[in-house]
Amino acid sequence: MQSRDARFDGQFIFAVSSTGIYCRPSCPARAPKPQNVTFYTTSAAAHQAGYRACRRCLPDAAPGSPEWNIRQDLSSRAMRLIREGIMNEGGVAELSRRLGYSTRHIQRTLHAQLGAGPLALARAHRAQTARTLLVATDLPISEAVFAAGFTSSRQFNETLREIFGTSPSDIRARRRPSPRAAVPPEAAEPAPQAHHRLTLDLDLPVREPFDAPGVFRFLAQRAVAGVEAAQLAENCLLYARTLRLRRGAGALQLTATPQGPRWRVHLRCEVASLADVPAVVSAARHLLDLDADPVAAGAALAHDPALAPLVRRTPGIRLPGIADVQEYLFRAIVGQQISVAAARTHLSRFAAAAGTGYKSTIEGLSTLFPTAGEILAAVPDPSPDGGPLDPERPLRLPARSIRTIRHTAAAWESGQLQIDRGTDPAALHQQLTAIAGIGEWTSSYLALRALGHPDVWMRGDVALVAGAENLKLLDPEISPSAAHRALAHRAQRWSPWRSYAAMHLWNAAATPPKGPYR
Repeated sequence: MQSRDARFDGQFIFAVSSTGIYCRPSCPARAPKPQNVTFYTTSAAAHQAGYRACRRCLPDAAPGSPEWNIRQDLSSRAMRLIREGIMNEGGVAELSRRLGYSTRHIQRTLHAQLGAGPLALARAHRAQTARTLLVATDLPISEAVFAAGFTSSRQFNETLREIFGTSPSDIRARRRPSPRAAVPPEAAEPAPQAHHRLTLDLDLPVREPFDAPGVFRFLAQRAVAGVEAAQLAENCLLYARTLRLRRGAGALQLTATPQGPRWRVHLRCEVASLADVPAVVSAARHLLDLDADPVAAGAALAHDPALAPLVRRTPGIRLPGIADVQEYLFRAIVGQQISVAAARTHLSRFAAAAGTGYKSTIEGLSTLFPTAGEILAAVPDPSPDGGPLDPERPLRLPARSIRTIRHTAAAWESGQLQIDRGTDPAALHQQLTAIAGIGEWTSSYLALRALGHPDVWMRGDVALVAGAENLKLLDPEISPSAAHRALAHRAQRWSPWRSYAAMHLWNAAATPPKGPYR
């Protein structure tokens, strides 16, 4: 706090009793006396204690805390769901159902660990969203009420006055105009509205350093045609995809443009209802891992001499997330035993045949990925006698893989399989590996991509072994099984950041570094 280190913005806040305000660590104001300072994990706890947000440093505009991905306890899982807007749908009862604990236990745990209950945490998140919409968009104040998750204008006004010490109109009046992020010419102006959908543009705060080229390239390499679109230009990186939201289909478009040594990330939301905006913003931040702590991960991994050059070469590496757990579960199953390029071909063909058409204002998007029910209808059960499969089937995979996909879809449709951002990693592993045909690799991959778990190791991944071989970490004479065991043993020293180490090894497999790293 005294060094005004911006790397810690969003990771904690401090409140000053003499002024009654709370700030981010990098606040440029004069440092307060230590005896007047109280530290909080969440802004909601500061609100509960009677503090309001600083108008100078705008602590609620900082990137989110990486702690909710690093930790996998009840509090962190609850925070991930609250940031997705789950409290806007069914309140504490829905949060309780999704987490599998009583409302009383959740209330007690969050109060003890975060200083505020779920209602206060959700209220603080709505206020942060509202301030962002008022400052970064031209959305009318009357519409920002519902886009932020509030149920009435009165609640909206009272909350903003209490937290920010001013009215919504004053917040908007004080905003400073900023230059628009550069986007490709064809994406600069939205097309005519499709099916009365609404578009909204805003910038997303990023914790630097940020490996934008790496995360956008990863998403582009796996983009399913029609469902996703990507462009990787030197002065602008773009990724877009369709979404199944609670109130109707939608889409998002993310662009990253260099601003000197930093990156500016811009989001375009396309929604049927403004109430779905918080879910789209949450999905966008998860896709690019914008709330990560790249400095902590990089510093820990750099202790290994083999990874130190990779950390220097790619600072701010991220874990690419996902936007739809159900969709990516099936995508992971399809890609279990085949290459990335082959999986993309299979999935693009299947989405075109079995997905739902979608008319978007964003170029390149035309399809919603099939739901579990649509997958069951489109993928016939393979012949029990092992006879030849129909060459015209929409998903041309071996019969064993087809059965796994059908069993998974049936389990999802029946409610037997329930996975979301709030799922406990151990529960995810148990649910998935109970299905015939889903193994350790798929479970680990989903934990990395769907939960953003920073400490996952995908034992058996051939690309990880290839990257390790390029780094001269393994004896070239040992067998493949021995190589996987040796690499898993070495990876223990990279905990609790093994997922980020895996990203470095995947990069090393694709582009071997120069020099005899050991």
